[in-house]
Amino acid sequence: MTTGRTAGQGPLAGVRVVELAGIGPGPFAGMLLADLGADVVRVDRPGGSSLAVDPSCDVTNRNKRSVIVDLKAPDGPARVLDLASRADVLIEGNRPGVAERLGVGPADCHARNPRLVYGRMTGWGQQGPLAHRAGHDVAYIALTGALGMIGAPDRPPPAPANLLGDYAGGSLYLVVGVLAALHHARESGVGQVVDAAIVDGVAHLSAMIHGMLAAGGWQDRRGANLLDGGCPYYGTYETADGGHMAVGALEPQFYDEFVDLLGLGDFRDARRDWARWGELREAVAARFKARTRTEWTAVFDGSDACVAPVLSLSEAPHHPHLAARGTFTDHGGITQPAPAPRFSATPTAVRTGPALPGAHRREVARDWDIPELATDPEQPSPNTSSRGA
Repeated sequence: MTTGRTAGQGPLAGVRVVELAGIGPGPFAGMLLADLGADVVRVDRPGGSSLAVDPSCDVTNRNKRSVIVDLKAPDGPARVLDLASRADVLIEGNRPGVAERLGVGPADCHARNPRLVYGRMTGWGQQGPLAHRAGHDVAYIALTGALGMIGAPDRPPPAPANLLGDYAGGSLYLVVGVLAALHHARESGVGQVVDAAIVDGVAHLSAMIHGMLAAGGWQDRRGANLLDGGCPYYGTYETADGGHMAVGALEPQFYDEFVDLLGLGDFRDARRDWARWGELREAVAARFKARTRTEWTAVFDGSDACVAPVLSLSEAPHHPHLAARGTFTDHGGITQPAPAPRFSATPTAVRTGPALPGAHRREVARDWDIPELATDPEQPSPNTSSRGA
Protein backbone atom coordinates (compact mmCIF):
# COMPACT_ATOMS: atom_id res chain seq x y z
CA MET A 1 0.00 0.00 0.00
CA THR A 2 1.34 3.44 -0.91
CA THR A 3 1.34 6.14 1.76
CA GLY A 4 1.80 9.43 -0.05
CA ARG A 5 -0.95 12.08 0.10
CA THR A 6 -1.71 14.80 -2.40
CA ALA A 7 -3.97 17.76 -1.70
CA GLY A 8 -7.54 16.94 -2.69
CA GLN A 9 -7.07 13.19 -2.58
CA GLY A 10 -9.18 12.56 0.52
CA PRO A 11 -8.90 10.35 3.63
CA LEU A 12 -8.41 7.08 1.74
CA ALA A 13 -5.25 8.22 -0.02
CA GLY A 14 -2.85 5.27 -0.11
CA VAL A 15 -5.57 2.61 -0.16
CA ARG A 16 -5.47 0.43 -3.27
CA VAL A 17 -8.70 -0.94 -4.72
CA VAL A 18 -9.29 -3.33 -7.62
CA GLU A 19 -12.74 -3.04 -9.18
CA LEU A 20 -13.83 -5.80 -11.54
CA ALA A 21 -15.96 -4.01 -14.12
CA GLY A 22 -19.71 -4.26 -13.85
CA ILE A 23 -22.73 -1.98 -14.00
CA GLY A 24 -24.86 -0.24 -11.40
CA PRO A 25 -23.94 -0.48 -7.72
CA GLY A 26 -20.40 -1.84 -8.13
CA PRO A 27 -19.07 1.07 -10.19
CA PHE A 28 -20.83 3.56 -7.90
CA ALA A 29 -19.15 1.99 -4.86
CA GLY A 30 -15.83 2.20 -6.70
CA MET A 31 -16.49 5.87 -7.46
CA LEU A 32 -17.21 6.60 -3.81
CA LEU A 33 -13.98 4.93 -2.73
CA ALA A 34 -12.10 6.81 -5.46
CA ASP A 35 -13.72 10.11 -4.46
CA LEU A 36 -12.50 9.47 -0.92
CA GLY A 37 -8.96 9.20 -2.24
CA ALA A 38 -8.39 5.49 -2.88
CA ASP A 39 -6.35 4.44 -5.91
CA VAL A 40 -9.10 2.52 -7.71
CA VAL A 41 -8.03 0.46 -10.72
CA ARG A 42 -11.00 -0.72 -12.74
CA VAL A 43 -10.43 -3.96 -14.62
CA ASP A 44 -12.47 -3.57 -17.79
CA ARG A 45 -13.50 -6.36 -20.10
CA PRO A 46 -12.56 -6.42 -23.78
CA GLY A 47 -15.45 -4.92 -25.67
CA GLY A 48 -16.59 -2.79 -22.74
CA SER A 49 -19.72 -2.76 -20.63
CA SER A 50 -23.27 -3.55 -21.70
CA LEU A 51 -24.42 -0.23 -20.23
CA ALA A 52 -25.39 2.08 -23.08
CA VAL A 53 -23.50 5.14 -21.77
CA ASP A 54 -20.63 6.88 -23.52
CA PRO A 55 -17.59 5.98 -21.37
CA SER A 56 -16.45 9.61 -21.51
CA CYS A 57 -19.68 10.63 -19.75
CA ASP A 58 -19.89 7.84 -17.18
CA VAL A 59 -19.03 9.84 -14.08
CA THR A 60 -19.19 6.72 -11.89
CA ASN A 61 -15.74 6.01 -13.35
CA ARG A 62 -14.24 9.37 -12.35
CA ASN A 63 -11.11 9.47 -10.18
CA LYS A 64 -10.28 5.90 -11.28
CA ARG A 65 -7.77 4.28 -13.60
CA SER A 66 -8.56 1.50 -16.06
CA VAL A 67 -6.81 -1.53 -17.45
CA ILE A 68 -8.27 -4.12 -19.80
CA VAL A 69 -7.92 -7.78 -18.86
CA ASP A 70 -9.60 -10.64 -20.68
CA LEU A 71 -10.40 -13.09 -17.92
CA LYS A 72 -11.12 -15.73 -20.57
CA ALA A 73 -7.56 -15.49 -21.89
CA PRO A 74 -4.95 -17.92 -20.49
CA ASP A 75 -3.09 -15.21 -18.57
CA GLY A 76 -6.17 -13.15 -17.64
CA PRO A 77 -6.74 -14.50 -14.13
CA ALA A 78 -3.03 -14.17 -13.34
CA ARG A 79 -3.13 -10.44 -14.14
CA VAL A 80 -6.07 -9.88 -11.78
CA LEU A 81 -4.39 -11.93 -9.07
CA ASP A 82 -1.24 -9.82 -9.53
CA LEU A 83 -3.37 -6.75 -8.86
CA ALA A 84 -5.13 -8.40 -5.92
CA SER A 85 -1.79 -9.32 -4.35
CA ARG A 86 -0.87 -5.62 -4.22
CA ALA A 87 -4.31 -4.30 -3.25
CA ASP A 88 -6.11 -3.62 0.01
CA VAL A 89 -9.59 -4.16 -1.44
CA LEU A 90 -11.16 -5.95 -4.39
CA ILE A 91 -14.82 -5.45 -5.34
CA GLU A 92 -16.83 -7.45 -7.86
CA GLY A 93 -20.49 -7.73 -8.84
CA ASN A 94 -20.89 -11.05 -10.61
CA ARG A 95 -23.46 -13.69 -9.78
CA PRO A 96 -22.33 -16.15 -7.10
CA GLY A 97 -19.72 -18.59 -8.40
CA VAL A 98 -18.73 -16.62 -11.51
CA ALA A 99 -15.55 -15.13 -10.02
CA GLU A 100 -14.58 -18.59 -8.72
CA ARG A 101 -15.04 -20.14 -12.17
CA LEU A 102 -12.89 -17.39 -13.67
CA GLY A 103 -10.12 -18.12 -11.16
CA VAL A 104 -10.36 -14.81 -9.27
CA GLY A 105 -12.66 -15.76 -6.38
CA PRO A 106 -11.95 -15.08 -2.71
CA ALA A 107 -9.90 -18.26 -2.16
CA ASP A 108 -7.71 -17.53 -5.19
CA CYS A 109 -7.13 -13.94 -4.10
CA HIS A 110 -6.57 -14.71 -0.42
CA ALA A 111 -3.98 -17.32 -1.37
CA ARG A 112 -1.97 -14.43 -2.82
CA ASN A 113 -2.96 -11.77 -0.27
CA PRO A 114 -4.40 -12.91 3.07
CA ARG A 115 -5.05 -9.29 4.12
CA LEU A 116 -7.30 -8.55 1.14
CA VAL A 117 -10.85 -7.31 1.74
CA TYR A 118 -12.96 -9.01 -0.95
CA GLY A 119 -16.21 -7.11 -1.48
CA ARG A 120 -19.07 -8.87 -3.30
CA MET A 121 -21.97 -6.77 -4.64
CA THR A 122 -25.11 -8.65 -5.69
CA GLY A 123 -28.84 -8.16 -5.60
CA TRP A 124 -29.91 -11.37 -3.90
CA GLY A 125 -26.71 -12.18 -1.96
CA GLN A 126 -24.35 -15.14 -2.05
CA GLN A 127 -26.83 -17.64 -0.55
CA GLY A 128 -30.56 -18.27 -0.71
CA PRO A 129 -33.06 -19.66 -3.24
CA LEU A 130 -32.77 -16.60 -5.51
CA ALA A 131 -28.99 -16.18 -5.27
CA HIS A 132 -28.36 -17.30 -8.86
CA ARG A 133 -31.40 -15.56 -10.36
CA ALA A 134 -31.07 -12.47 -12.54
CA GLY A 135 -32.58 -9.29 -11.19
CA HIS A 136 -32.57 -5.51 -11.03
CA ASP A 137 -33.24 -2.79 -8.50
CA VAL A 138 -37.03 -2.77 -8.79
CA ALA A 139 -37.30 -6.50 -8.06
CA TYR A 140 -34.99 -6.31 -5.06
CA ILE A 141 -36.87 -3.45 -3.40
CA ALA A 142 -40.17 -5.18 -4.21
CA LEU A 143 -39.35 -8.25 -2.12
CA THR A 144 -38.10 -6.23 0.87
CA GLY A 145 -41.41 -4.39 1.29
CA ALA A 146 -39.82 -1.04 0.45
CA LEU A 147 -41.47 -0.65 -2.95
CA GLY A 148 -44.85 -1.45 -1.43
CA MET A 149 -44.57 1.64 0.77
CA ILE A 150 -44.16 4.04 -2.13
CA GLY A 151 -46.89 5.80 -4.10
CA ALA A 152 -50.60 6.47 -4.01
CA PRO A 153 -52.84 3.73 -2.57
CA ASP A 154 -55.07 3.58 -5.64
CA ARG A 155 -52.26 3.15 -8.19
CA PRO A 156 -49.41 0.66 -8.67
CA PRO A 157 -46.20 1.55 -6.80
CA PRO A 158 -43.97 3.66 -9.07
CA ALA A 159 -40.41 2.66 -9.91
CA PRO A 160 -38.32 5.21 -7.92
CA ALA A 161 -35.35 5.23 -10.36
CA ASN A 162 -32.61 2.94 -8.99
CA LEU A 163 -31.48 5.10 -6.09
CA LEU A 164 -33.09 3.12 -3.28
CA GLY A 165 -31.91 -0.36 -4.25
CA ASP A 166 -28.74 -0.16 -6.31
CA TYR A 167 -27.14 2.77 -4.57
CA ALA A 168 -28.62 3.23 -1.08
CA GLY A 169 -29.17 -0.44 -0.26
CA GLY A 170 -26.31 -1.70 -2.44
CA SER A 171 -23.32 0.59 -3.04
CA LEU A 172 -23.38 2.37 0.29
CA TYR A 173 -23.62 -0.86 2.26
CA LEU A 174 -20.77 -2.35 0.24
CA VAL A 175 -18.59 0.67 1.03
CA VAL A 176 -19.50 0.60 4.75
CA GLY A 177 -18.71 -3.12 4.84
CA VAL A 178 -15.45 -2.74 2.96
CA LEU A 179 -14.23 0.07 5.21
CA ALA A 180 -15.15 -1.88 8.35
CA ALA A 181 -13.35 -4.97 7.04
CA LEU A 182 -10.38 -2.84 6.04
CA HIS A 183 -10.12 -1.56 9.61
CA HIS A 184 -10.27 -5.15 10.87
CA ALA A 185 -7.59 -6.26 8.38
CA ARG A 186 -5.25 -3.49 9.53
CA GLU A 187 -5.78 -4.44 13.15
CA SER A 188 -5.56 -8.22 12.70
CA GLY A 189 -3.70 -8.80 9.44
CA VAL A 190 -6.61 -10.95 8.24
CA GLY A 191 -8.81 -10.12 5.29
CA GLN A 192 -12.34 -11.36 4.74
CA VAL A 193 -15.27 -11.49 2.31
CA VAL A 194 -17.96 -8.81 2.48
CA ASP A 195 -21.31 -10.09 1.16
CA ALA A 196 -23.28 -6.94 0.28
CA ALA A 197 -26.73 -7.86 -0.99
CA ILE A 198 -29.16 -5.18 -2.07
CA VAL A 199 -32.06 -7.02 -0.43
CA ASP A 200 -30.19 -6.95 2.90
CA GLY A 201 -29.30 -3.28 2.62
CA VAL A 202 -32.77 -2.11 1.64
CA ALA A 203 -34.34 -4.18 4.42
CA HIS A 204 -31.87 -2.60 6.86
CA LEU A 205 -32.89 0.88 5.68
CA SER A 206 -36.45 0.18 6.79
CA ALA A 207 -35.46 -0.47 10.42
CA MET A 208 -37.30 2.58 11.80
CA ILE A 209 -40.45 1.73 9.85
CA HIS A 210 -40.44 -1.83 11.21
CA GLY A 211 -40.15 -0.41 14.71
CA MET A 212 -43.10 1.89 14.08
CA LEU A 213 -45.07 -1.03 12.63
CA ALA A 214 -44.43 -3.13 15.73
CA ALA A 215 -45.47 -0.23 17.97
CA GLY A 216 -48.70 0.32 16.07
CA GLY A 217 -47.51 3.63 14.67
CA TRP A 218 -47.41 2.51 11.03
CA GLN A 219 -50.09 0.92 8.89
CA ASP A 220 -48.88 -1.73 6.45
CA ARG A 221 -50.40 -0.05 3.41
CA ARG A 222 -49.51 2.86 1.13
CA GLY A 223 -50.67 6.41 1.62
CA ALA A 224 -51.89 5.89 5.20
CA ASN A 225 -48.93 7.06 7.28
CA LEU A 226 -47.07 10.14 8.39
CA LEU A 227 -44.14 9.77 5.98
CA ASP A 228 -45.66 8.06 2.92
CA GLY A 229 -47.97 10.76 1.60
CA GLY A 230 -50.89 9.84 3.83
CA CYS A 231 -50.36 12.99 5.87
CA PRO A 232 -51.54 16.23 4.14
CA TYR A 233 -48.61 18.24 5.48
CA TYR A 234 -45.95 15.76 4.32
CA GLY A 235 -46.05 15.26 0.56
CA THR A 236 -46.12 17.09 -2.76
CA TYR A 237 -48.61 19.43 -4.43
CA GLU A 238 -49.04 20.71 -7.97
CA THR A 239 -48.76 24.41 -8.73
CA ALA A 240 -50.53 26.56 -11.32
CA ASP A 241 -47.81 26.09 -13.93
CA GLY A 242 -47.59 22.29 -13.60
CA GLY A 243 -44.67 22.40 -11.19
CA HIS A 244 -44.68 20.92 -7.71
CA MET A 245 -43.88 21.93 -4.15
CA ALA A 246 -42.65 19.53 -1.47
CA VAL A 247 -44.04 19.93 2.03
CA GLY A 248 -42.54 18.46 5.22
CA ALA A 249 -44.14 20.58 7.96
CA LEU A 250 -44.26 17.83 10.59
CA GLU A 251 -43.53 19.59 13.87
CA PRO A 252 -46.19 21.93 15.35
CA GLN A 253 -44.19 25.14 14.94
CA PHE A 254 -43.35 24.32 11.33
CA TYR A 255 -46.93 23.35 10.59
CA ASP A 256 -48.30 26.59 12.04
CA GLU A 257 -45.95 28.63 9.85
CA PHE A 258 -46.90 26.51 6.85
CA VAL A 259 -50.67 27.06 7.11
CA ASP A 260 -50.20 30.73 7.96
CA LEU A 261 -48.10 31.37 4.84
CA LEU A 262 -50.66 29.46 2.77
CA GLY A 263 -53.40 31.67 4.18
CA LEU A 264 -55.05 28.69 5.86
CA GLY A 265 -54.82 29.76 9.49
CA ASP A 266 -58.25 28.27 10.12
CA PHE A 267 -56.65 24.83 9.80
CA ARG A 268 -54.16 25.23 12.67
CA ASP A 269 -56.13 22.76 14.77
CA ALA A 270 -56.39 20.20 11.95
CA ARG A 271 -52.83 18.96 12.38
CA ARG A 272 -53.75 16.14 14.78
CA ASP A 273 -57.38 15.76 13.76
CA TRP A 274 -57.37 12.87 11.28
CA ALA A 275 -61.06 13.47 10.59
CA ARG A 276 -60.12 16.81 9.01
CA TRP A 277 -57.15 15.57 6.99
CA GLY A 278 -59.20 15.12 3.82
CA GLU A 279 -60.54 18.65 4.10
CA LEU A 280 -57.06 19.99 4.88
CA ARG A 281 -55.54 18.21 1.88
CA GLU A 282 -58.12 19.67 -0.48
CA ALA A 283 -57.59 23.17 0.90
CA VAL A 284 -53.79 22.91 0.61
CA ALA A 285 -54.02 21.53 -2.93
CA ALA A 286 -56.36 24.34 -3.98
CA ARG A 287 -54.06 27.01 -2.56
CA PHE A 288 -50.96 25.61 -4.28
CA LYS A 289 -52.89 25.40 -7.56
CA ALA A 290 -53.55 29.13 -7.38
CA ARG A 291 -49.93 30.22 -7.94
CA THR A 292 -46.87 29.12 -9.87
CA ARG A 293 -43.95 27.20 -8.41
CA THR A 294 -41.78 30.32 -8.58
CA GLU A 295 -44.36 32.37 -6.73
CA TRP A 296 -44.75 29.80 -3.97
CA THR A 297 -40.97 29.47 -3.68
CA ALA A 298 -40.83 33.21 -2.99
CA VAL A 299 -43.63 32.94 -0.40
CA PHE A 300 -41.80 30.30 1.61
CA ASP A 301 -38.32 31.71 1.10
CA GLY A 302 -36.64 32.35 4.44
CA SER A 303 -39.31 30.53 6.44
CA ASP A 304 -39.20 27.45 8.66
CA ALA A 305 -42.30 25.96 7.06
CA CYS A 306 -40.19 23.13 5.55
CA VAL A 307 -41.43 23.72 1.99
CA ALA A 308 -39.24 23.50 -1.13
CA PRO A 309 -39.75 23.51 -4.89
CA VAL A 310 -39.41 20.15 -6.64
CA LEU A 311 -36.53 20.73 -9.05
CA SER A 312 -35.45 18.75 -12.09
CA LEU A 313 -31.98 17.25 -12.45
CA SER A 314 -30.88 20.12 -14.68
CA GLU A 315 -32.36 22.77 -12.36
CA ALA A 316 -30.87 21.46 -9.13
CA PRO A 317 -27.23 22.59 -9.67
CA HIS A 318 -28.43 26.19 -10.07
CA HIS A 319 -30.32 26.43 -6.79
CA PRO A 320 -28.65 29.19 -4.72
CA HIS A 321 -28.04 26.95 -1.69
CA LEU A 322 -26.55 24.07 -3.68
CA ALA A 323 -24.50 26.48 -5.78
CA ALA A 324 -23.14 28.19 -2.65
CA ARG A 325 -22.12 24.85 -1.12
CA GLY A 326 -20.67 23.50 -4.37
CA THR A 327 -22.93 20.45 -4.13
CA PHE A 328 -22.50 20.05 -7.88
CA THR A 329 -19.32 20.65 -9.83
CA ASP A 330 -18.31 20.94 -13.47
CA HIS A 331 -15.42 18.80 -14.63
CA GLY A 332 -14.46 18.10 -18.21
CA GLY A 333 -17.67 19.74 -19.45
CA ILE A 334 -19.91 17.49 -17.34
CA THR A 335 -22.04 18.86 -14.51
CA GLN A 336 -22.04 16.23 -11.78
CA PRO A 337 -22.47 15.79 -8.02
CA ALA A 338 -19.35 16.74 -6.08
CA PRO A 339 -17.77 14.14 -3.79
CA ALA A 340 -19.54 13.65 -0.46
CA PRO A 341 -19.26 13.78 2.50
CA ARG A 342 -16.78 16.56 3.27
CA PHE A 343 -13.65 16.39 5.40
CA SER A 344 -11.87 19.20 7.23
CA ALA A 345 -8.37 17.73 7.19
CA THR A 346 -8.43 15.58 4.03
CA PRO A 347 -10.66 17.34 1.49
CA THR A 348 -11.83 15.45 -1.56
CA ALA A 349 -12.14 16.55 -5.19
CA VAL A 350 -12.99 15.36 -8.67
CA ARG A 351 -9.40 14.84 -9.73
CA THR A 352 -9.91 13.15 -13.09
CA GLY A 353 -12.73 12.53 -15.51
CA PRO A 354 -14.20 9.11 -16.33
CA ALA A 355 -11.51 6.47 -16.82
CA LEU A 356 -11.69 5.28 -20.42
CA PRO A 357 -11.30 1.50 -20.75
CA GLY A 358 -7.64 0.49 -20.85
CA ALA A 359 -6.31 4.04 -20.79
CA HIS A 360 -3.99 3.56 -17.83
CA ARG A 361 -2.41 0.14 -18.30
CA ARG A 362 1.14 1.45 -18.58
CA GLU A 363 0.98 3.77 -15.56
CA VAL A 364 -0.77 1.14 -13.42
CA ALA A 365 1.85 -1.40 -14.50
CA ARG A 366 4.52 1.02 -13.33
CA ASP A 367 2.86 2.20 -10.10
CA TRP A 368 1.73 -1.27 -8.99
CA ASP A 369 4.91 -2.97 -10.24
CA ILE A 370 3.18 -5.40 -12.61
CA PRO A 371 5.18 -5.19 -15.87
CA GLU A 372 2.92 -7.74 -17.59
CA LEU A 373 0.04 -5.22 -17.55
CA ALA A 374 1.99 -2.91 -19.84
CA THR A 375 1.81 -5.31 -22.78
CA ASP A 376 -0.94 -4.85 -25.33
CA PRO A 377 -4.06 -6.79 -24.37
CA GLU A 378 -4.97 -9.78 -26.46
CA GLN A 379 -7.84 -9.73 -28.89
CA PRO A 380 -11.22 -9.73 -27.12
CA SER A 381 -12.83 -13.07 -26.51
CA PRO A 382 -16.60 -13.52 -26.17
CA ASN A 383 -17.80 -12.43 -22.74
CA THR A 384 -20.48 -14.73 -21.41
CA SER A 385 -20.13 -14.23 -17.68
CA SER A 386 -23.29 -13.19 -15.81
CA ARG A 387 -23.76 -10.10 -13.73
CA GLY A 388 -25.13 -10.48 -10.21
CA ALA A 389 -26.66 -7.19 -9.11
